[in-house]
Amino acid sequence: MSESAQSIPIRPEEPVRLTEKVWRLTCANPGVMTGPGTNSYLLGRGDRWAVVDPGPAGERHLRALLAAAPGRIERILVTHTHPDHSPGALALQSATGAELIGRMSARARGQDTSFQPGLQPEDGDRLRVGEDMTLRVIHTPGHASNHLCYLLEEERLLFTGDHVIQGSTVLIDPPDGDMSAYLASLERLLGEDLRYLAPGHGTLMPQPREAVRALIRHRLRREAKVLAALREATPWDLPSLVSRVYDDVPAQRHALAERSLLAHLLKLEADGLARRTSGLWSA
Repeated sequence: MSESAQSIPIRPEEPVRLTEKVWRLTCANPGVMTGPGTNSYLLGRGDRWAVVDPGPAGERHLRALLAAAPGRIERILVTHTHPDHSPGALALQSATGAELIGRMSARARGQDTSFQPGLQPEDGDRLRVGEDMTLRVIHTPGHASNHLCYLLEEERLLFTGDHVIQGSTVLIDPPDGDMSAYLASLERLLGEDLRYLAPGHGTLMPQPREAVRALIRHRLRREAKVLAALREATPWDLPSLVSRVYDDVPAQRHALAERSLLAHLLKLEADGLARRTSGLWSA
């Protein structure tokens, strides 16, 4: 993979070739939660292709995916069932007859309940997606309990969905989001031999270990800030605590930050370092 492939900018609904076997197509759905848009990836060679994360439902992105596919789409893989990643699967399957692969969510809130995969892979499963191409499934709960990453072993390229995204951290929203599980899933990636990360939002990320370590450091620094606040004051309600702990985040984003704050508090509670009494939190 060349350095130029790393820096190819996001161009909504325009296919970008990253390697001989991998193309990126970014949905035109930019926003606070999606950054420049949700990435769909096409991978394969010859007439056999797969799509990772078909994105939200919409005619424009569907047409762009069908036009960008260099060959027949045989498999549609989903990293998780949040509304910007999986709803496009049904229409794409209807147009191609491709097999749906991914995990359903045990919870309905905030999930795409229309996603009904034909195959729900287990951690460690290997899926053939084309000639001399193997995807290894890595279960990475935390952002979502059903979150999967897919490792293209021949190129050491990891499709990370929302487990790791470029330029930001992801929302951890309990009860489906779990901070302890998220940190453990990040730690697990440090044991993989990776060359690049292909995130669900953003451009290709080189130096995977450094990117993952930076996320872990960020989360642990935030956790330390939460614990320091709990130890220095009387019990906190969530709105007051988020203003104290997320004072580096614009106030208009505090409602979202409050969800990740709750995830930190639940982790600290499980670790025996925080206590909740009548909705108030203390050390």
